[in-house]
Amino acid sequence: MARKYFGTDGIRGRVGVEPITADFMLRLGRAAGVVLAKDDPRAVVIGKDTRISGYMFESALEAGLSAAGANVAMLGPMPTPAVAYLTRTLYACAGIVVSASHNPYYDNGIKLFSVNGEKFPDAIEEAIEEELEKPFVTVDSSEMGKAVRIDDAAGRYIEFCKGTLPFQTLFNGMRLVVDCANGSTYKVGPAVLRELGAKVKVIGNRPDGMNINDGYGATKPEALQRAVMEHGADAGVAFDGDGDRVIMVDDRGRVVNGDEMLYVLAAARQDSGELTGGVAGTVMTNLGLELALAERGIEFIRTPVGDRFIHQALVEKGWLLGGEASGHILCLDRASTGDGIVSALQVLEVMARTGRSLKELTRAVKKFPQVMINVPIDAARRQELEGSDRIRAEVAAVEEAMRDRGRVILRPSGTEPLIRVTLEGEDKAQIEQLAQRLADVVREELAA
Repeated sequence: MARKYFGTDGIRGRVGVEPITADFMLRLGRAAGVVLAKDDPRAVVIGKDTRISGYMFESALEAGLSAAGANVAMLGPMPTPAVAYLTRTLYACAGIVVSASHNPYYDNGIKLFSVNGEKFPDAIEEAIEEELEKPFVTVDSSEMGKAVRIDDAAGRYIEFCKGTLPFQTLFNGMRLVVDCANGSTYKVGPAVLRELGAKVKVIGNRPDGMNINDGYGATKPEALQRAVMEHGADAGVAFDGDGDRVIMVDDRGRVVNGDEMLYVLAAARQDSGELTGGVAGTVMTNLGLELALAERGIEFIRTPVGDRFIHQALVEKGWLLGGEASGHILCLDRASTGDGIVSALQVLEVMARTGRSLKELTRAVKKFPQVMINVPIDAARRQELEGSDRIRAEVAAVEEAMRDRGRVILRPSGTEPLIRVTLEGEDKAQIEQLAQRLADVVREELAA
């Protein structure tokens, strides 16, 4: 069944534009309650990031769930992975996050987690969409769900994060700058690191409902780079708005992305004998990581873009480690989903244990230049482009021009109405020119 609302990472869009409206969230809450919590006394937990619209959607979901007879546990502003963790440990039947991740404040959306703190399979999302098409029916008043607020949610999650490290790990004397993107990590992120002994300077920790991801966070690392240099820090850590991704900055102010962090973790685990199997990345993973892992004899596979596909691949192969350059990193022996705080802690632990800087630990990864051009697209025309003979011919011509020393990735965004034209190769000037040429062909096909 083709899904109408759910994309690769839940439901996301502009606030006030269907389906990101209060009335839709009310209906979604009821539908989710029927599918996930019918005759189940366990609660559905709801968390959110710091967007001003989160209050509205949180209340609408609560009302819809209650109307379906589902109990609700409210967490307030919490990172997405914290909701996944608390769904498990509170023995809830499901978890809902109100967030649009790294998008601006005027967007919002929802993500769903299973009882195991993992993203639901397509079949569940399809069942919810089917229920959405049915009339809104409220259960009898005697059967309505009840709502409670979990006052110690932050403390529970902080203890979990610290518990992902070897016993008695401390970051004493380590100087860190932490950028919380004015998002959901603004309290718990710095608290975890301070409790582990680090000296922490925090930026992007004053959310006002409208400044999430605005000039701060994992997608805009410039503020973190400046702060690391200004304060003479050993490293910088930047989360995105909902805390499921992280990028870092070394002591020289250089951005260390998810590919490089993944290498640090894989190499350290191999050295300690903890690495199980290989590593999973996506079609967007830099070739430099693949080659660096090959030098160590570590198997590497690629999946479609999206942490859910990486998770599926890891489960199928019985592996534990995977991630994306954007900073979505999965350490399945530490957390059930991508967790920015947990991922940062694993890298910082390697630094603390080995005494090596982030620059030293990532030296083996020689990243190939990548160029990405985003071309806006009407969703209705997406299939037309995928079947375009002219675009296929242009892709073949670009690949021929790079002579097997580069890659072309042409894909629709899973969260925005864009076609992403990405080239990777040894010669940056060449791939910039070729990427522009291919993007122009895509635009011309859209205008035809």
